[in-house]
Amino acid sequence: CIIREIYMSKQLEKLFIFVSDFLMINAAFFIWCRLRGQMGFFTEPDFLGTAKVSIIIFLYWFVVFLFFGMYKPWSLRSRIDEIIEILKTVTIGIFIIFILTVDLRSDLKQPMTISRATIFAYWALMAGCISFGRVFLITIQKKLHKAGIGLKKSVIVGWRGKAFGLFNQLTKTPGLGYQVKGFVVSPQLKNATAYKNTPVLGTIDDLDKLIPKHDIQEVLIALPQYSKRNVEQVISRCDGTAVGLKIVPDLYDLIVGQVKTNQVFGFPLIEIFPRIMPAWEWKVKRFGDVVFSLLIFIGFLPVWLLVTAAIKIDSRGPLFYKQKRVGMNGKVYTMIKFRSMVHGAEKMTGPVWATWDDKRVTRVGKIMRRTRIDEIPQLLNVIKGDMSWVGPRPERPFFVEKFKKEIPLYARRLRVRPGITGWAQIKGGYDQTIEHVKQKLTYDLFYIENMSLRMDLKIILVTVYVMLKSKGH
Repeated sequence: CIIREIYMSKQLEKLFIFVSDFLMINAAFFIWCRLRGQMGFFTEPDFLGTAKVSIIIFLYWFVVFLFFGMYKPWSLRSRIDEIIEILKTVTIGIFIIFILTVDLRSDLKQPMTISRATIFAYWALMAGCISFGRVFLITIQKKLHKAGIGLKKSVIVGWRGKAFGLFNQLTKTPGLGYQVKGFVVSPQLKNATAYKNTPVLGTIDDLDKLIPKHDIQEVLIALPQYSKRNVEQVISRCDGTAVGLKIVPDLYDLIVGQVKTNQVFGFPLIEIFPRIMPAWEWKVKRFGDVVFSLLIFIGFLPVWLLVTAAIKIDSRGPLFYKQKRVGMNGKVYTMIKFRSMVHGAEKMTGPVWATWDDKRVTRVGKIMRRTRIDEIPQLLNVIKGDMSWVGPRPERPFFVEKFKKEIPLYARRLRVRPGITGWAQIKGGYDQTIEHVKQKLTYDLFYIENMSLRMDLKIILVTVYVMLKSKGH
């Protein structure tokens, strides 16, 4: 039991990969230096000098691997797929090194020297050593899976036919890492009991409650092809949770345009991704969020001090307005803003939408809202990781629960960090009716399915324009 808990730790899994890469990258560099030395080319004369350079080289490769998503769970790839990803990433990394070490005065005037050509030997050593280390760890992982250690707790959505076939396949191939805890059926089959001693846990209507109750990590959809409505319900119920979602391939045509897919192991399941941004863009996005938040927060500190003074002079009450909002994967956090309404505004009216002519807004609050200055304290939420600069606007738990019941796929916006600004914010005004919420949801879903650094930059530039024109909502 202790071994199971230790192994299933995501952090420890990443540590194993990190240690393997550290050893293999350094091994490749030392072997390459030895090879260069035997060929009579320059290399560090002693072990300590080589070790210092090797650590710097490792840090470079660590950043490259991090940006190209080489530290995500192994269960997403087979050993062959892992080797292919390593070859691709190492090739890009070597190309960058080759470009950065070009001597414009000599390398472009003569054919490549043998000394420069040894970089191809380094490429082969890197690809071989990294592949060996990772394939070794994946092999150990598969053996542990077969022993029942580190399996992902899963449910199969469906009954009979495909569902039973999928269950049988997963049972025969424990190396895939799935532990089927039970079945989830359509409401019409609520009287179903069990298949091969594996129980029916409940219906699709209860799926969002069954996930935390049974600590489910993967939801596997194996419904009949005509069950379009049920498939949509499953996706909707899973949105706002941290579970993985996979589907039998021939159902793909039911949700085309709503998901990004990836073949898993060549095994007949397709993974449904909520994001299409590559891993390196996610890293850049997060890095940019933190850096720009710090720069704006510190660089304009005198302005924020003047704003705080204006708020205190204009009306009584606290400087900041704090409110519970729902973030990524349904996590509730405390959002911070400069107070733009009279003190205790929500206690007077209950949870209601803000409007353009809201009587609760103070004089200073109206100016802050037009210029969006009231949003500035949310930079602290961005730095903490609760929010991003760009994303769907965070909503209060009361409205999230209400909209999840009334609007299909509403919870899908919880798949990404909420944003200070977003596509829906620059396209529309305040929410005033359910129809307005539905309209803005289409903008949020469009953003989620088309996320990129380029689109984020466009949204930020439009937001700046809106602020300068004092048209903020």
